[in-house]
Amino acid sequence: MLNVTPKSEIETRTHRFQRRLSELGLNGALILLNSDMFYFTGTVQNSILYIPADGEPLLMVKKSLSRAQQESPLKNIIAIKSPKEIVGIIAEAGYASPAKIGLELDVLPVNLYNTYKKMFPNAEFSDVSPAIKETRAIKSPYEVELIRTALGVIDKAFLAVPSFLHEGMLEIELAALFEAEMRKRGYSNCCKMRAFNQDLFFGNLCTGNSGAYPSFFDGPVGGMGVSLSQPQGAGWKRINRNEVIYIDYTCVIQGYTGDQTRIFCIGELSPKLVKAYEAALLIEAEILKAMKPGIPAEEPHLLAVKLAEELGYKDYFMGYKEDRVKFIGHGIGLELDEWPILAKGLTTPILPGMTFALEPKFVFPEGAIGTESSFVMTEAGPELLSVTPNDITYIK
Repeated sequence: MLNVTPKSEIETRTHRFQRRLSELGLNGALILLNSDMFYFTGTVQNSILYIPADGEPLLMVKKSLSRAQQESPLKNIIAIKSPKEIVGIIAEAGYASPAKIGLELDVLPVNLYNTYKKMFPNAEFSDVSPAIKETRAIKSPYEVELIRTALGVIDKAFLAVPSFLHEGMLEIELAALFEAEMRKRGYSNCCKMRAFNQDLFFGNLCTGNSGAYPSFFDGPVGGMGVSLSQPQGAGWKRINRNEVIYIDYTCVIQGYTGDQTRIFCIGELSPKLVKAYEAALLIEAEILKAMKPGIPAEEPHLLAVKLAEELGYKDYFMGYKEDRVKFIGHGIGLELDEWPILAKGLTTPILPGMTFALEPKFVFPEGAIGTESSFVMTEAGPELLSVTPNDITYIK
């Protein structure tokens, strides 16, 4: 039997969100995105969730009703054949026809939006995505523990690397062996992202100059990939001695994502890359020292950019020249791009309970190097959730 989300978790999340609905003057919200569906119900089915501003949610399931009933602690789980039935179901549950409805307009296709407009012709629709992101940003101890568990699985994979890494193997071969270490320990599903077209597999593995290949992905390191249809991550390059081996992976346990980067080398790295790695560790340490509860999300990024420039790495920080990205970290949870995003212009306060990955990195023509670990903000400051030692691992 798979672990189910505790009823108390679902109830707390729902009540917090309902308070926001009331503050926004909405009668309720229709939830469709799988990540949000899982957060509020504990199950992912072909379904529609109606959360009223006050009262019990209604989970209307097309497929699979039996799994929804088995996995979700919600009281009202109802079978439907067509979304057109939801108007009547809401009325039968005793709720007035909603005049103001929230939808996930940051991700909802226009065709679906138009469908719901026809179903509720007299209703006013609003984007409820910011309220959902705000609700999800503060993690409970239960959620933090799942992220900590995910990072424990990543740790086991990183510790296994020296047992199968060898000169001449393909990047994709190393990636497959690394991924297998996580899969057999419960890596549960693909790493989800909310941003449009920001696809990501398990993670990213680059060696030597493949780390300087840019990609569409909004991250500092691209990689060659094995196909032009998914041009990022591990490719067909063979791994050589004395070059940087960059492994940046997620692990998802019970839907929750840990994120981490560690560096390996067969032989010895050049003094230039070692110095850059030490600079990345320095930037990470200075950011953590400055981070206190309530700090605006842009402050860590502004500090990181300042330090990188002072250290002489302006053109290499978080990407190479024109392919640099404009953040130093990102929230983690059911998605890889949750709040807070640590970037210039974003002043969202980083509050206790927020979980995030911090990733100071440099990209040079000869490869990518840096670090990434996951943290939770506490009343006392950032707490490290990653457990893997943050040193370069050399293999002779």
